[in-house]
Amino acid sequence: MSRIGKAPVSIPQGVEVAIVGREIKIKGPKGELSWDVPYDIKAEKQEDTIVFAPVQEHKRYSAIWGTSRALVANMIEGVTKGFEIKLKLIGVGYRSSLRGTKL
Repeated sequence: MSRIGKAPVSIPQGVEVAIVGREIKIKGPKGELSWDVPYDIKAEKQEDTIVFAPVQEHKRYSAIWGTSRALVANMIEGVTKGFEIKLKLIGVGYRSSLRGTKL
């Protein structure tokens, strides 16, 4: 059983989720994303959460179950917060300078 797959994905305010057949469409303030759920996994929208479940009990389905849940959670994060890179330079020999917004 997938520990990650068991956890429901919460849908925050301002995010619209539509599940049509195998396709999940997520629309938020930062954009819109869609993804086709594998045949081995069943996705259901329940109030303000999305719940995933495998079609059968098998090791392969368990792996896809957790991956599917993680991908949809990351999609929701992407349409709400967007993409951000944090760079941390540690050590000697790295030279960097910030000029305006360019590194």
